Amino acid sequence: MTGLRPRAYAGITTMQNWDNQAIAEKLLEIADLLEQQNANPFRVNAYRRAARTVTTHPEPLAGLAQREGAEGLDRLPTIGRSIALAIEEMLRTGRWQQLERLRGTLDPEQVFQSIPGIGPELARRIHESLEIESLAELEQSAHDGQLEQVSGVGPRRARMIGAALGQMLQRRPARPRSPAAEPGVEVLLDVDREYREKAARGKLRKIAPRRFNPAREAWLPILHTQRGDWHLTALFSNTARAHDLGKTDEWVVLYFHTDHGPETQRTVVTETTGSLAGRRVVRGRESECAKLLATPGRVKKAARSSVRV
Repeated sequence: MTGLRPRAYAGITTMQNWDNQAIAEKLLEIADLLEQQNANPFRVNAYRRAARTVTTHPEPLAGLAQREGAEGLDRLPTIGRSIALAIEEMLRTGRWQQLERLRGTLDPEQVFQSIPGIGPELARRIHESLEIESLAELEQSAHDGQLEQVSGVGPRRARMIGAALGQMLQRRPARPRSPAAEPGVEVLLDVDREYREKAARGKLRKIAPRRFNPAREAWLPILHTQRGDWHLTALFSNTARAHDLGKTDEWVVLYFHTDHGPETQRTVVTETTGSLAGRRVVRGRESECAKLLATPGRVKKAARSSVRV
């Protein structure tokens, strides 16, 4: 790829010299993948319009991002907040995890090893314990106390990792997520239902994930959908734990974002204990799921674990 030249920054390798053409090529590639995977045409066209803006912009975006971050990128025509954050991720880290996920090439453990102090074994424990994939989620877990609960981390190491991530991502420290910053659980459960039903009927495009797939078989169904302002992508979990427990056709990972914010994720599973046993729940938001299920008229098929095809 032309225009790539890594530069060391405070002990962290950053990619700040991507030329505009290289960025535009990534935007066009994700547009093509989304189109092939039957995503909303408006979303596809948004990336293509952004690619045209990037290609014709007279100044290298690397310089603009260096000076003004995502805020400066967001002010460009057709570059909304979400795409601005994606471009900033490319320039800060040298990769774009959303694109890698749609390609089927994302390896979260390799991503985490780019952080000083995280080796292969710790990267594996973080991925399996917290079930996160991105540097943004790793930063969030360092802030909210989840990371220090992982074996071999502890409070001091979690603070060091959080500081390194803040420096790499070049932004303000993460804040706790609030339900208002995510779709409602009824939305997430409804997308979970739609995904599992369509996957069971063979109605979805499939990708060939790199991890745990030596034959490179295209077995993993992918769904792109929209609910209001939320863009959502659904995939069965392809983690080591999901494979070990035989849950690769039951645990569903939902990725979501609006045009004005970064992508994040939640996992939907079938609860095995307590009053919600046998019900589909959103991990980390079980209390909201319980309230939803207890409210007459609000319980949808999405909240049930069985899928009728």
